[in-house]
Amino acid sequence: MDVSLEMVISYFFLVVVFLVNLGDGQKYDCPELSCGSSGLPIRFPFRLNSQPEYLCGYPGFNLSCTHRNETVLELPNSVKLFVKKINYVSQVIQLTDAQHCLPGTLRGLDISSSPFQFRNVPEYEYSFDNYTFFSCSLEERKVHDSCIPCLSGPNHQVCAFHSSCSFDYLPNFVPNCTKIYDIPQIPRDIVFGGQNFLELKWFTPACGHCEVQGKKCRLKKNRRKSRTECFPEQSKGASLRLRNVGAIVGSFLLVLLVFVVVRVYRYDKIEKQNQTKIKLFLEDYKNFKPTRYSYADIKRITSGFTEKLGQGTYGTVFKGKLSNEIHVAVKILNPSKGNGEEFINEVGTIGKIHHVNVVRLVGFCADGFRRALVYEFLPNNSLEKFIGSADTNNCFLGWEKLQDIAIGIAKGVEYLHQGCDQRILHFDIKPHNVLLDNNFNPKISDFGLAKLCSKDQSLVSMTTIKGTMGYIAPEVFSRNFGNVSCKADVYSFGMLLLEVVGGRKNTDLTLEKNSQVYFPEWIYNLLEENDDVRLLVEDDGDAEIAKKLAIVGLWCIQWHPMDRPSMKLVVQMLEGEGENLTMPPNPFTSSIGPTRIKASMHPRRVNQELEVIPESE
Repeated sequence: MDVSLEMVISYFFLVVVFLVNLGDGQKYDCPELSCGSSGLPIRFPFRLNSQPEYLCGYPGFNLSCTHRNETVLELPNSVKLFVKKINYVSQVIQLTDAQHCLPGTLRGLDISSSPFQFRNVPEYEYSFDNYTFFSCSLEERKVHDSCIPCLSGPNHQVCAFHSSCSFDYLPNFVPNCTKIYDIPQIPRDIVFGGQNFLELKWFTPACGHCEVQGKKCRLKKNRRKSRTECFPEQSKGASLRLRNVGAIVGSFLLVLLVFVVVRVYRYDKIEKQNQTKIKLFLEDYKNFKPTRYSYADIKRITSGFTEKLGQGTYGTVFKGKLSNEIHVAVKILNPSKGNGEEFINEVGTIGKIHHVNVVRLVGFCADGFRRALVYEFLPNNSLEKFIGSADTNNCFLGWEKLQDIAIGIAKGVEYLHQGCDQRILHFDIKPHNVLLDNNFNPKISDFGLAKLCSKDQSLVSMTTIKGTMGYIAPEVFSRNFGNVSCKADVYSFGMLLLEVVGGRKNTDLTLEKNSQVYFPEWIYNLLEENDDVRLLVEDDGDAEIAKKLAIVGLWCIQWHPMDRPSMKLVVQMLEGEGENLTMPPNPFTSSIGPTRIKASMHPRRVNQELEVIPESE
């Protein structure tokens, strides 16, 4: 079971969504709303039209908001009134109209089909009657006391009379009258008292007692009839949210615990497999005699890892000493990198070989999951430190010394290819992996990517790209250039030589505003035009050395492996006279003049296919 952090996060997200949705489905109360920030509080039994009808409010208690955030109640027969107050304790709602003329607004109202009733307040002397409204002319400009000013006009007046009155005597009071409409069961004070607000009361649902207790009211669920119940304000929602949060956090912690347990189990299983692999290797290796140290010895040798020399992909290097005279470099391997192959490669290759140009393995540590390698200490650091441009004269070693270093590296690589019982392919030749002793003698180091094959075979099969960008041979990237062999190290060595000549890193490209120059071709163009390839010049002899190093480097970086010389031939070329060297074929073509240059494939030789063989275990 392969559990990743992304899977844990995805599972946690799904749990959150599920529980939040579950919690929302269990809520019985609806949130209190309002029309605007300063509007009246709207809660059960009322509901805004934006709330779900099946969940919130009671039938007939629908409210809406105007564009000016005014609260509106619609009564039967499309009578719409503005809500001024809502008293949830006494269950009374106070209404008004926009024209401030309720007798006209309430025209056609039938309160009997509404859940509300007119409020009967004794001190207001409310009495409810049926009234008939007449429109009468003003021939004598006399206004009757039964007429309503807000409905009357300059040429007529509207009067209201009890519907039970005999219409025979009406002309005696107001002549020329015509009936216009009836309003049943309306308070007298609304008709004749000039009251500009209306108070309605509701009895169902009965929620006033809940408000008196400081509680809220809501519909009961799972009932055939719409019954109500009281509940403490926000207690249900708060406890539900608390349960949801607890469930979410608990689920996440549970998943996190499972994730940690699985990762620890997998790491422990893999580490045990690595330790078993290393143990079997060390049992076969014990005859080669490098000293085996415990982790306590490593801490003592490095004085508790106090002096750090450098850090790489697979580990950190510290300075240590075996005695006052013998100093060492201790590489602590990262337990999270590789699967033990880095350790086995280092010990299995360096421990078996002894050459003046290969760093010597003094000992190793394989103490549980802690692994370390102990090398001879080389005080002048790596060759990379001494490769620079013209503004770094203090680090420049001189062309004769650089030639000696190049020859030493070439002899070291040749020894790996031909001088051991098994052929060793380094796969990471670069200035950083060439260390220099007190006399600036080079020693090849870092065999973490090395592969072994028998001497009578020349190729290895590879499933992954190995090496450092800028030094990796083309065939390692694509088999269109040929099969992977020891010529991959020749290519890397060639790039190292060009870096020595050019005084720059091959992992970079020279970028200009409108052009991009491939660094090896820049060297090739200088040679073709008989320009000086040196960046630091002392005399004519230096110029010949620089030219020789450049020509050998260009031979080594030919695109196809079969076009490159062997390391034995490279040593002979470096040790010989520069004037005897011929320029290699140009593997580059320029598509847009001398400033924008791209490398192209050199035509491949035919009938040079080689059999691919697996690397040795």
